[in-house]
Amino acid sequence: MRLILASTSPRRQELLTLLGVPFDVVAPPFVEQVVPNRSAEQQAVEFAAGKAKSCFELCPDALILGSDTLIGLGSEVLGKPADLADAESMLRRMAGQMHKIFTAVALAGPGHERGEVQVATVSVAMKPLNEEALAAYLRTADSLGKAGAYSIQGGGAGLIERIEGDYTAAVGLPLRTVADMLRRRGMPCPVDVDQLYVRKPYPNWARFHS
Repeated sequence: MRLILASTSPRRQELLTLLGVPFDVVAPPFVEQVVPNRSAEQQAVEFAAGKAKSCFELCPDALILGSDTLIGLGSEVLGKPADLADAESMLRRMAGQMHKIFTAVALAGPGHERGEVQVATVSVAMKPLNEEALAAYLRTADSLGKAGAYSIQGGGAGLIERIEGDYTAAVGLPLRTVADMLRRRGMPCPVDVDQLYVRKPYPNWARFHS
């Protein structure tokens, strides 16, 4: 069976490659729009499912994997910043605080139109505000295009004190969860997932112990 990753995220493509399962990439014709009065977890689930289902007509005979990541800071939902000023505002609000990363994974395909959705949650403790470190990170423009305005696999790792949960979920695709979902649909991974988590072959993975 053909596996489709309904995402143009380079990070998700890199992570899925680690499982050793062949896949193709299709840009999902789904528009994400964060709305008020709905939790980060709920919206991540809706976005992941929306991405997967939006590819049904494009790939009717394939197994389709959609994923989305949002951040919850208290009751506030943080998506991707509109610009660097928005990124700075997000990072200032998170400094010295705990926030949660919700990464939802949806798997849909032939005969399973409703699909399956799983959510991986990671708690993140950010370091107290350091003006020099914040300014230096913002200058890299690494914040743009990242939920919560930072990348744990990039320079944003320097702003993080610790994490509790699956590092790959914090990046954008929880590999254990994905491997289990694929196996249940008859697509086992040729890679030993337990050993993958021991080796941690992805930038900054070994830096965090959850």
